Amino acid sequence: MKSFALVMFLAIGWMSSVTLADTASFLAEGELAASTRWAGDHFGGDVAKLPFSFKLGDESSATVLARSKPTVSSENLGDYAVRRTLKWNDAQTGLETQVVVVEYKDYPSVEWTVRFTNVGKEDSPILSEIQAIDLTQAIPLDAKAMLHHQKGSTAVPNDFEPYQTALGVGTDKKFASAGGRGTNGDWPYFNVNWGKQGLIVVMGWPGQWNLNMQRNEAGELVVRGGQEAAHFKLHPNESARTPLIVVQSYDGDWIRGQNIWRRWVVAHNLPRPEGKLPPAQMVACSSHQFNEMLNANEENQKQFIDRYLEEKFPLDYWWMDAGWYPNDGTWVTTGTWEVDKNRFPNGLRAITDHGHEKGVKSIVWFEPERVAPNSWLYNERPQWLLTPPPNPGNQAYDERWRLLDLGNKEALDWLTAHVNDLIDSQGIDLYRQDFNVDPLMFWRNGEAEDRQGIAENHYIEGYLAYWDGILAAHPNVRIDNCASGGRRMDLESMRRSVPLLRSDFLFEPTGQQGHTYGISLWIPYHGTGTLVGKSAIGLNTGDGVSGYDFRSHIAPSFTACWDLRDKTLDYDSLRRLVGEFKKISPLYSSDFYPLTPHSLATNEWIAWQFNNPEKGESVVQAFRRQDNEEPEKSLKLQGLDPAAEYQIEPLSGGDAWTESGAKLMDQGLNLKLAEKRSAGLYFLTKK
Repeated sequence: MKSFALVMFLAIGWMSSVTLADTASFLAEGELAASTRWAGDHFGGDVAKLPFSFKLGDESSATVLARSKPTVSSENLGDYAVRRTLKWNDAQTGLETQVVVVEYKDYPSVEWTVRFTNVGKEDSPILSEIQAIDLTQAIPLDAKAMLHHQKGSTAVPNDFEPYQTALGVGTDKKFASAGGRGTNGDWPYFNVNWGKQGLIVVMGWPGQWNLNMQRNEAGELVVRGGQEAAHFKLHPNESARTPLIVVQSYDGDWIRGQNIWRRWVVAHNLPRPEGKLPPAQMVACSSHQFNEMLNANEENQKQFIDRYLEEKFPLDYWWMDAGWYPNDGTWVTTGTWEVDKNRFPNGLRAITDHGHEKGVKSIVWFEPERVAPNSWLYNERPQWLLTPPPNPGNQAYDERWRLLDLGNKEALDWLTAHVNDLIDSQGIDLYRQDFNVDPLMFWRNGEAEDRQGIAENHYIEGYLAYWDGILAAHPNVRIDNCASGGRRMDLESMRRSVPLLRSDFLFEPTGQQGHTYGISLWIPYHGTGTLVGKSAIGLNTGDGVSGYDFRSHIAPSFTACWDLRDKTLDYDSLRRLVGEFKKISPLYSSDFYPLTPHSLATNEWIAWQFNNPEKGESVVQAFRRQDNEEPEKSLKLQGLDPAAEYQIEPLSGGDAWTESGAKLMDQGLNLKLAEKRSAGLYFLTKK
């Protein structure tokens, strides 16, 4: 397993060394200075002010850490951040406590991760009550504080639904992931706003986490959280870590805080193969025509690539999903990671080479952690596998399945080398990793009382080290993060990957509108897909091309699931709709503003705006749903220049017109959608 320092180096190494030129003008005066003061106060050497805590045996972390003077080192990360490492060595117990803090110079953001190592010769005392964040934030007693949070992804229409919870004095709110996947259940991203101030708190942990927010009797906000079950001793030379924590302070309303967050994610967190941000892209697959890849072969995969190009679609990637490996007729039979030569005698390389010759890259699906009976891993490497207890009924796993233990160094090294070889031999450009199992019970099965949570902790480190190993060997390869849809979109995972399928709830327009609205508050890059015609995997929609459906689904990465064998499809309409996507998609990484409340009601409108003030461009997406009785809607836009004039181009049809920024923000953009179940798409350009 890679060392903690190396993993941190790799993660930071993907961040941009180039600060957005207009960041300073976007931030309020004093925001950066306040963040710097916060970091200095909490990590300045006073153990009573550290924003994390734990117990070692019966002693508090303040007592343990006070016994030794920390060693402190720091280094500049380009011109955008400083990384400081504080390390305490407790001679009495042999416990080394290390916190790595990254303080950003261009955003009011501070992050940290804590690591514990037993440098002694005997087992350590029990580490317990480990709070990766233990923070008290002063808020005036009479201030009205509002917590903005949301649902994670569970493959339902209201995935990513945003919520507002008043944090009155005495309020105590608890949040947690479910089943061991970090964004399954609650969403580990939080924004607390009071008056004209706010604090964003984010926990990066692709496992089982919990977090507690309470407003105490003094009016203070108290935030505590970490790995949910962590009560373990450490053997000599053994180590464990906490989740990654990010705190971002801001001035203004909560939406302004969200856009500072989005800008920070774009500047310093999105993976950048070849030094470039992930581009808006069109990808395509034939999963819905050939039952994933179960009925696919070299001939029909090449045929589909050729047909997309023949119809003049700007295809960036060809996507080959589950079922390309030996199996028993179902794609869930994972664990033999070789190409099925019966269906692909020349390997997947024949298909990826065919695409490369035509300028189309490849995406190939893997699910290396879940191991099915009678697979190679199941039969040949049982010592690497974790076994679950009987399913209590609320966990997503089959009791016959096993989990490849990524906390086992031998298993991790084999997997990293084996998949890297497949990426090379099969010509894979984008590695897609799925995870269709709740791992929590596998991790906890048979754990001793004094080792609770250690299997999960080591597993999470192995999972992240595995992705680091792929990226180290293939700097230009991208990773697609899927876990039954979007159930692993924690920040640690998102620094290494992008979610090309944000939810397994697909193709229904109302739900997709709600998904885009909710996820865009936090994640600037995500994907979904559109289906035209029938599906071989039971996800049917109407047979025809629908502009309303298409516009409801487009996202920074959009996947075409169309049956290109059918030459009677309305290709002119599809090309026009794809043209709309290509025009607006560069704006998806800019500022996001909800223009209506979030709702899944079919008698409502829903709308939002992406705005790039530096380029003077903006796009408004508005939807009048099927049962709505209002043909007109006025939407107050945000982030425009009030002194400027804007040309408004209705991409969905109609003549362009001009309005002032002041009018668009004060009185609103007046929209007219005469028909129910219709979508408006408006592109604004500053004149």
